[in-house]
Amino acid sequence: MYKLFVGGLPFSTTEDELRDMFAAHGTVASAIVVKDRDTGRSKGFGFVEFESDDEGKAAEKALNGSDMGGRSITVNEARPREERPRRDFGGGGGDRGGNRSW
Repeated sequence: MYKLFVGGLPFSTTEDELRDMFAAHGTVASAIVVKDRDTGRSKGFGFVEFESDDEGKAAEKALNGSDMGGRSITVNEARPREERPRRDFGGGGGDRGGNRSW
């Protein structure tokens, strides 16, 4: 399996359209357009997974920088998501300083 990140998608792009665009370069195992959890609207990027590495690499080379719906898309090999550190907003209030005598 070879997974590609596809960025710069028009917000109207459907998963079928994404699959169709990449299918010319090999067997597409999956095509996903990432959507906002609250609104359901596209975030403008997605992922396409190919059955073989060779097909995925060929699609990456052929489609990176190509036009989709009037926008130039970015196609790169997807990297595993890095663990993001938890945001810790805790901590002490701290003394506001100064040499106050009260």
